[in-house]
Amino acid sequence: MAARAPRTARHTLKASCVLAFFLRVAGACGIVWLGGCAAPSSGAAVGPSAFTERRLPAAHGQSLAALYRSERAAPLRYRVIVLPGSGCAGMGPIAERYFAGLLHAQVLVLHKPGVAAQARTAPGDCAHRFVQADALGAWREHARAALRTDVAQRAGTPALAHVLVGISEGAELLAALAPEVPQLAGLVLLGASGLDPWEAGALQAQRLGAAAQWQALAGATASAGPDSWVLEGRSLGYWRGMRQWPLAAPLIDGPWPILQVWGEEDALVPASAYERFALRARGRVAPYCQRRLPGTDHGLQRADGYDGVQRVWAWLEDGARASQKGLCPGVLPSPCFWDCPTPSVGNSAGPGLAVAPE
Repeated sequence: MAARAPRTARHTLKASCVLAFFLRVAGACGIVWLGGCAAPSSGAAVGPSAFTERRLPAAHGQSLAALYRSERAAPLRYRVIVLPGSGCAGMGPIAERYFAGLLHAQVLVLHKPGVAAQARTAPGDCAHRFVQADALGAWREHARAALRTDVAQRAGTPALAHVLVGISEGAELLAALAPEVPQLAGLVLLGASGLDPWEAGALQAQRLGAAAQWQALAGATASAGPDSWVLEGRSLGYWRGMRQWPLAAPLIDGPWPILQVWGEEDALVPASAYERFALRARGRVAPYCQRRLPGTDHGLQRADGYDGVQRVWAWLEDGARASQKGLCPGVLPSPCFWDCPTPSVGNSAGPGLAVAPE
């Protein structure tokens, strides 16, 4: 007899409101989400986009949409490679404003296969084919292939420091992709706890009073059901991969400087998740800095128009201009992000690793 879906599962592409934080569903659940980032609400109007779309080879004969922009102001000092968040909307419609503060950087944004760079599709309306193919392991392999092509295309050009940025779900790939990025100056996590995603999800479920639903989802991953089942807006294969996905240990053990920025009013990731990772990272050998932005949401935006994303870019710009300044003056005992001589330079298990408000 064929296996039957657990009664708690919803065989639709829509997530229930109680677990909607996984899909960031807009509408009845009261959550607005644009591919893992919110459009900045502050700053002057921006004209026609300077971003161009490219196709880069992905794994298994597929390709992905990439957005590219050269530096906005001379001199060119560094490159930023971005992994967006979940969902099936592209960053094209908001890219010009979102990355406006990266003045002296080239910017490369990678999208999952099946995501059009200019798409505005709501997360709950993703195509069935996308939902079936979406998996962290697959996304990692596609991104690796694209990064290797990017490296090959840049052969013979002047070496530049690179910063690898992960927005929400995109940060879950950073440790795995870091070895593919040449002259890697560091990792930046925006709206991402740094914990293994299953652990972070459990904390959010507890926060929302949805522990029972989370346990039901865990039971489904251990069932004999096929990976193609759709539960809470994602395939069972996605949930199974997420449950086994390591993130905290690779980040903590890695040799790269890390800057982690989160919003104090983040409705999708609980403060306890950010704080738990910061506590574990106290023993990290390489530099680590966590910044909390008061009053900002998951996308680092605030109701009064404050745009925390541009604040992060300002830190990168400052670091690129003065390599010894670091990104968190006064927070890390020996701040270092650019041109760190060895992985051991930077923090120790000292008080400087406490969460620092902006």
